[in-house]
Amino acid sequence: MNKTIEKAEEYFLHTYNRYPIVLDHGKGVYLYDDNQKRYLDFAAGIGVFALGYENTTYNNALKQQIDKVIHTSNLFYNKPSADAAEKFAEASGMEKVFFTNSGTEAIEGAIKLARKYYYQKTGSAEGEIIAMNHSFHGRSMGALAVTGQPKYQEAFGPMIPNIKFAEFNNLESVKAEMSENTCAILLETIQGEGGLYPATEEFLEGVEKICKEHDILLMLDEIQCGMGRVGEMFAYQAYGVIPDVIASAKAIGGGIPVGAFAARGKAANVLEPGDHGTTYGFNPLAGAAINVVFDIYKESNLLEHVKEVSEYLEEKLDNLVTEYFCVKERRGKGLMQGLEFDHPVNDYIAKAQELGLIIISAGANVIRFLPPLVIEKEHIDEMIGILECCLTESA
Repeated sequence: MNKTIEKAEEYFLHTYNRYPIVLDHGKGVYLYDDNQKRYLDFAAGIGVFALGYENTTYNNALKQQIDKVIHTSNLFYNKPSADAAEKFAEASGMEKVFFTNSGTEAIEGAIKLARKYYYQKTGSAEGEIIAMNHSFHGRSMGALAVTGQPKYQEAFGPMIPNIKFAEFNNLESVKAEMSENTCAILLETIQGEGGLYPATEEFLEGVEKICKEHDILLMLDEIQCGMGRVGEMFAYQAYGVIPDVIASAKAIGGGIPVGAFAARGKAANVLEPGDHGTTYGFNPLAGAAINVVFDIYKESNLLEHVKEVSEYLEEKLDNLVTEYFCVKERRGKGLMQGLEFDHPVNDYIAKAQELGLIIISAGANVIRFLPPLVIEKEHIDEMIGILECCLTESA
């Protein structure tokens, strides 16, 4: 383990402060390090491994595709990506899909689509996007520009222009930032890195109404909160709103690096040949991964399972809020939950790792829970038991 860590520290760019664990393999909802220590996984690779580890159906589908062809380029068609686009569109209510390599790239594409929409409509390249304070959309320059956390932006300015920021869940704040140049409003249906804040129904419905009235694109970032995490395939479906553009990634490929941005209606045919591109996007391996993920969700009735176990998780987390004075609040939706503490949580996370539990933070004072969607109530009980040990020991 130490040799691997030393090698990584020598050759990796130091852009992460990693935990001193070398993970080797996984089984079910557990991960194992290279000393065979077992960890209950309540992070799922930051919401990626929704199906858990060593899923035979998923693994076999990828192995079969690897033996056929992995990459072809976008100069040609391939069946897996075409099938994946159909399934994604049907599940999301979108009409046209562009597959990317990551969530950040999905946001980049959505930004370009919004700017092009405004340009087609007005002939001007001055379209403005309203994003939200405390949001997080990625670290590339476009995604960074719409991320409402200055600490990520300070060293990398100037940001791309014509981005404004409003307060999340404050409709009047959004209205105050609007102008005749507003081309899109972008927000996470549930803010993840910003501290696990779900949009209120009133806010999201209000933003949708504004967009319809003013011919503005409603763009929702579903990268972390989508793909079944709240008990609907996409989180906005729990609110009854229909966005014009969505960004997706993480669980969409079940572990294979893939993302997507998709559009419907007036936004569906904005981009033309030459406007956007990707070398690896739409590759057959990623397409095969997306296909089998959607198939497993459907065949296992996974969304209903999420609804059932998430109620149990919420109940158990609410009990911690009641029992421990240092726990201020539970926030979240479905299997995307957070506990806010009155002090930093790094010590709890480190102690949990010692006791065989992987949890992560969302800001200094929030523990984030993003387990695989296949967890059972017994795994929630195990997690709560370990977490209570951590809380009791520090009390």
